[in-house]
Amino acid sequence: MRFILFVLLFLSFAYSLGLVLTNNTEVGVNLLFSQAPTMNLGLLLILCLMLGIVIGILLALLIFRVLQNKWEISRLHKLNKNLKEQVEQANIVIDRQANASTLDEDGYESATRNTDDVMVNDLDERSTLTKSKRD
Repeated sequence: MRFILFVLLFLSFAYSLGLVLTNNTEVGVNLLFSQAPTMNLGLLLILCLMLGIVIGILLALLIFRVLQNKWEISRLHKLNKNLKEQVEQANIVIDRQANASTLDEDGYESATRNTDDVMVNDLDERSTLTKSKRD
């Protein structure tokens, strides 16, 4: 990786040197509000190129950060939605269990009533049987 970076730096330096040597005419620069002194055209090209690269990198970083924040927000929204669904499902399960336990208690109470009735009926039958045996 370092070797590739070294080669790219060397190529950019060679390109810059070629621009300066090839475009050696003096040019005046008008900056709209002021006048810059005359400079070598190749040097002016390199300065403009470097300024464009720096501005492009800064804008790319800014745009990437904005996109990264949007991705994170959408990921968190999806996670929030999934968690809400899980909470709803857990509440449904809790309600079912709560209702089932009350049904079990009702069933237990009715079962005890039924067994009490059966026991009373058995006692009545036994008492009638014993009375019939006496007769």
